[in-house]
Amino acid sequence: MPLSPADDREKLLGIWKIVSVESEDQATGEREPVLGISLAGYLIFMPEGRMITIATGEDRKEAKTDQDRGDLFESMVAYTGMYRLEGDKFIANVDVAWNPAWVGTEQTRFFVLDGDRLHVTTAWEQSIAGREKGIGRKIVTWERVK
Repeated sequence: MPLSPADDREKLLGIWKIVSVESEDQATGEREPVLGISLAGYLIFMPEGRMITIATGEDRKEAKTDQDRGDLFESMVAYTGMYRLEGDKFIANVDVAWNPAWVGTEQTRFFVLDGDRLHVTTAWEQSIAGREKGIGRKIVTWERVK
């Protein structure tokens, strides 16, 4: 029996720790790590309808130059907003983000719950991180914090 949106919402609630971020090429199915292998980050779904996420890549170093600061910006993602569920996706109305261009946008993510794992994907899109041509998406795997 399929889960109802209310069931999914209950199962999403809580704190999730990042496991991996990959970029997938639609044409070949090839996947490659994004932000490295040793990541840090959390995704939190609150009962009040707010989600918060922050993820940082590996090998981040103290910023001493403008280039260092730019590298730090490029090696992370962080945003929050009220979210709603629509079938197999959650949609966040972003009100705070590490990148001001995201504020006021809706960020749509597809999700699959697999026990204590949560797999979140972006929609297929042209030219995502690490790719100059082609269509790809990001796949983020999270593990429930107990």
